[in-house]
Amino acid sequence: MAWLQGLVEREGLVRGSWNAMRSLWELSFDYLPSRKRMRYGDIDYDFDHGVNTTWAAPSLAVRLREVFTRGRYQPSEPGRFHEILEALVIDYERFVFLDLGSGKGRTLLMASDYPFRRVIGVEVIPELHAIAEENVRRYRNGAQKCSAIETWVGDAREFPFPQDPTVVYLFNPFPGDVLRKVLERLKESLDASPRDCWVIYHNLVHEEVFREMKWLRQELGNDQYAIHRVQMSG
Repeated sequence: MAWLQGLVEREGLVRGSWNAMRSLWELSFDYLPSRKRMRYGDIDYDFDHGVNTTWAAPSLAVRLREVFTRGRYQPSEPGRFHEILEALVIDYERFVFLDLGSGKGRTLLMASDYPFRRVIGVEVIPELHAIAEENVRRYRNGAQKCSAIETWVGDAREFPFPQDPTVVYLFNPFPGDVLRKVLERLKESLDASPRDCWVIYHNLVHEEVFREMKWLRQELGNDQYAIHRVQMSG
C-alpha cells in the first residue's frame, strides 16, 4: 500500500515501526472509560441533524488505519467553522468548496449551508468515506443552500483538482510531508489552469509548510486558523 511504502521510505523500517508502535500505545488510551465523555463531547451536532460525525464512533480498524496514514479523524467545531467561512469575502456561487481529509463529512454538511457551486470531500479511509456518503443522504437542515455534494475516496496527493474557482479547506488532515506534496500538486493544477483559489488551514500544526509556499498570501487568521489566497502570476 502507498501509505506503508511511504512510511518505510520516509522514516526507515526501524524508526517507522517504532513510531507506529508508539502511536498504537497512545491509541489504546482512547478506549478507556474515562475518555468516553471526551469522545462524545460534540454529539449535539449529530442529534440536531440526524447524522453520525463525532470522533467517538470509528471502529478499531479505522483507528489502526489512522495510525499508519498518520492522520486522525477530528470533526470541525461548527461555531469556528462558520466563523471562518463568514470571514471569506467571496461570491460563494462561483466557488467549489473542497475539504481534503473529509472524514465522516461534517465539514461537507456545514459547507452545504452556503450557496457553493459544489461541495467535494476527499478521504483516504474507505470506512469513513462510506459514513460520509450516508451522512450526506441523511442530513436534515432547512438552511441548506447547496445540494451538489460529492465524495471521493483515495489519497489526496492523487486527487484531480476541479478546474473551477475553489476554496480548499484543511483541518490539519496530513503530516507535514504529505501536506507539502498536496500543496505542490495544487500549485501545478493552478499553473496549468489559472483560477481564483483560497486555502484555509485550520489547526496550525504545520505552519512552516505554508511559509514555504511563496505563491500563497495569508489574508486573515489568528492562532486557530489562517486564510490564504493564491497570488496569481502575471
